[in-house]
Amino acid sequence: MRYRPISRRLLTGLSALLLLSCAPVQAQPALPGGFIRDLQGLEARLHGASAEGQVDIQHQARRQAERLAGGNTSDRWARALYLQLAAGAAACRGEHAPAAAWLDAAAGSDVAPAAWRQARLREAALQYRAAGRTSLAAARLARWLEEASVPPIDEHWRLIGWLGELERWEAAARRLEALDEAPQDADRRALAITVYRQAGRDGQALTLLRERLGREAGPRQWRQAAALAQRLGDPGLAAAIWEAGWQRGLLSGEEDLRRLVRLHLAGGTPARAAEHLARGIEDGVLTGDVSHRRLLATAWEAARDHGRALSAWEDVARQSGRAADWLRLGQLAHGWGEAALARRALRRARALGAEEAEAWLASLPGEGGEGAGTGADQSERSVQTGA
Repeated sequence: MRYRPISRRLLTGLSALLLLSCAPVQAQPALPGGFIRDLQGLEARLHGASAEGQVDIQHQARRQAERLAGGNTSDRWARALYLQLAAGAAACRGEHAPAAAWLDAAAGSDVAPAAWRQARLREAALQYRAAGRTSLAAARLARWLEEASVPPIDEHWRLIGWLGELERWEAAARRLEALDEAPQDADRRALAITVYRQAGRDGQALTLLRERLGREAGPRQWRQAAALAQRLGDPGLAAAIWEAGWQRGLLSGEEDLRRLVRLHLAGGTPARAAEHLARGIEDGVLTGDVSHRRLLATAWEAARDHGRALSAWEDVARQSGRAADWLRLGQLAHGWGEAALARRALRRARALGAEEAEAWLASLPGEGGEGAGTGADQSERSVQTGA
């Protein structure tokens, strides 16, 4: 990592102030000529100095700053400039923690011009960040943003990113809300979505995600949007988002299809769930095993498509051979007025051990009483023997 550009910026600010230090129009204390010559000499030596020379300049600047503490107005102003110079020397050597501390102290000068203090405060934030002390960096940058007249939008985003790294999600979300513009580039949109999600502001995160969908969004963004819609208690919207991603080919495969089906069932569109299931089984995306066929039957049942539901449940019952599946088929057929199918299914369920089937059979016309026994016994024997 190259640190010299940071220190060069620090020294550029120092040079500009030294050139103007005797001008009465500047809102800064006047400096005696001795201070100006000493500061300029140290700065000139620092440019191109060896590592040993940088250490020597840093120590000289620090000693001067310590000597001038508590002096008159000119002394305190010179002290702030010496602290800036010491910070520049430290930054040249990659010593970011002391550089940040000296810049912080310089920014606290009670006699330095306001604009100068603000510049040092921002530089302190960057040095704290380079030193890995992000919490202090965020605090200094937040102060700088409050004091600066028109801070660049990039600095707001810098702070939001730092707050996110610190997992201070609510503070980051408040900063986001205060921005006058929505994030335009992909990285900032992704950061904003993460911040809002982590802060529990799913509605705002979903709004950003939906704006992003259809542009550069990939499968992950479509899945995130659907998940957020579910968390907001809107399974219908979640199903619509997943459906759109599926139709665009961004969501595909067995797992995505199963999720699509579950979302449609939860979102109140069971017919679409059934259509996707049937097509998935037909196309080989899903296996035709009994679990998928049972889900298909359940979907047609929820859609109240009587013909398809009964046909699907009969396929399930034949494939599984389970009493519960025959019983469900019989119950549905009974409720939908398909007496013949109900009778056949319920007899098979009874033969396979479903005790509830007896009561359902008794409620069918012609099934009550002793007269129904011979037919029932024959049905049970057929089920048990496979005849």
